[in-house]
Amino acid sequence: MAIPNHARTNFDTLLRAASDGNLALIECLDASTREPRFVLCAVGRTGGEYVFTPFGHLAGGNPYDAYLPPDPEDPAGFIVNPSS
Repeated sequence: MAIPNHARTNFDTLLRAASDGNLALIECLDASTREPRFVLCAVGRTGGEYVFTPFGHLAGGNPYDAYLPPDPEDPAGFIVNPSS
């Protein structure tokens, strides 16, 4: 599966923010569940104020349990049980 352009653009912005030292980790509340989340943000300035642009939150617990990796033998597939 191809990564969409908006995701590539956001990733490039995130890399640029990291290389410029303009990256922050901020504790927020999930808008739906009200659970704490640690959100990765790019930091910018508008006038004299800081602007934080959220890109995503860090996975809680074991991130290997949260995601299914792409299947290298099937470009459109994912490995359903990575331990097998």
